[in-house]
Amino acid sequence: MKNNFDLVVIGGGILGAFHAFHALNLGFKVALVEKDKAPQSATTRNFGQVVPSGMNTKWQAYGRESLKIYKEIQAKFDISIRNNGSVYLASNEEEVQLIEELHEINKGNDYSSSMLSKKECLEKYPGLRSDYVQAGLFFPDEVTVEPRVMIHRLLEFLEREKGLEIFRNQTVINCEKSGEKVLVHMALGSMLEASKVVICNGKDFKMLYPEIFAQSDLEVSKLQMLQTKPQENYQLPGSVLTGLSIRRYEAFYECPSFAEIKKKEAADSLEKKWGVHILFKQAMDGSVILGDSHQYADASDIDDLGYGLDMDIDDFMIQEAKKIIDLPTYEIAHRWYGMYAQCKNQDIFQKTIDENIHIVTGIGGKGMTGSAGFAHENVKQIFNK
Repeated sequence: MKNNFDLVVIGGGILGAFHAFHALNLGFKVALVEKDKAPQSATTRNFGQVVPSGMNTKWQAYGRESLKIYKEIQAKFDISIRNNGSVYLASNEEEVQLIEELHEINKGNDYSSSMLSKKECLEKYPGLRSDYVQAGLFFPDEVTVEPRVMIHRLLEFLEREKGLEIFRNQTVINCEKSGEKVLVHMALGSMLEASKVVICNGKDFKMLYPEIFAQSDLEVSKLQMLQTKPQENYQLPGSVLTGLSIRRYEAFYECPSFAEIKKKEAADSLEKKWGVHILFKQAMDGSVILGDSHQYADASDIDDLGYGLDMDIDDFMIQEAKKIIDLPTYEIAHRWYGMYAQCKNQDIFQKTIDENIHIVTGIGGKGMTGSAGFAHENVKQIFNK
């Protein structure tokens, strides 16, 4: 049968795409079903950085494997990967202590990083304010991507070079076991048959399995981001993460002094209220992307997060960004928000139904960095390889 596959992946975002990628590499016949003409949710609405350095030990391993996979694909097909490194900029003695501790942890992990003095930071990052930075921790192997471009090129690569069959503008309405197979029914009346099905469509899996969704611990995070107009005669290398990132990213939770430092923070600050940590990344057109904020609601209460942008949050992020880097212009060309599903009590949501239907979602902010590595291991488990 033309529509008989070893694997059908539901959801064309980064997590679904890399499940398809690894299954194709194992020689399986794979189809991917995307409800829209092209993916347009969390995968295309994030900051576009691949930073294993910000993850805990388990997910750093997935992230480091993801780096290798990204670079291997980029060598064959341009998916917008740029190997320009990431830096964490410390603004005070406590943050310097944390990046020094993370540096030592990564020595033990055999993951390359180097401490930068204040002078080295100022020389490497144009416009960086001397009254802000005290030191930096640089990770040379990390990359940036263009999220509005990358997933489309990745799917094109999988379709053209790997033989992936993509069914676009198709909404799956039911998956049912039929003997040793799974029948995947789509809203327009067509059907696919598969040995295995992987569902990677974020919070949208509630349409297929509302009871499982209702019983899950999924929550949704809403992130606001901004993009300046192109900067004239200005180049900012790589991803720039700052003191608020140092105080937020889970990698730093493993630092010996982290808990004591967190205790000293004001609980009623605006950065706590809005989950803000300041990031900078220059896009290919010369503009600089600024972010980001984090507001949370249970997945069932997603409407509580609203449909618009909170301009007070945007104004606060710009105000804080100006304390860190003097850009030629802070005139904003674009503002947007993204939403992603994550779990409250586990690092990713996984549920197997009828042996051959696997829900894999809720990867949260780890998606761009960890999906490629995680999917490699998960596909092997699904197919008992």
